[in-house]
Amino acid sequence: MQDIEISFDLSRIDFRATSDQLMQSYWGASRTDEANRRAFDNSLCVGAYLDGEQVGFARVITDYAVFAYLLDVIVWPDRRGHGIGKRLVQALLDHPGMKTVSHWSLTTNDAHSLYQKFGFGAEGRYMRLDRSPTG
Repeated sequence: MQDIEISFDLSRIDFRATSDQLMQSYWGASRTDEANRRAFDNSLCVGAYLDGEQVGFARVITDYAVFAYLLDVIVWPDRRGHGIGKRLVQALLDHPGMKTVSHWSLTTNDAHSLYQKFGFGAEGRYMRLDRSPTG
């Protein structure tokens, strides 16, 4: 895999590129830039970077105590297939502020196999992970 840098620094997120990618996805097509901006500002976001250029994004909505909802995991089309999505999901699961979160959920139409690698179980398009809190 390429040398991918993972960062939780929201100021590094290329908002224009990320919003455009999300609005081209099946799940984010109806969103506006304004909606994406508010969503990013109220979530724990992570970016993936290759040579300083953003190549992926993910975020989680959480109470930082017990519950987290994983969403908007996206890798730029020309960078897919290199494990970047896995790195983004793992970074969110391993984030120090998420150690006590025991209940994770998400919704997907097409990426069940990605999330199953992390222990998420599927019930149709809904997936859930229950884990023992640490720390």
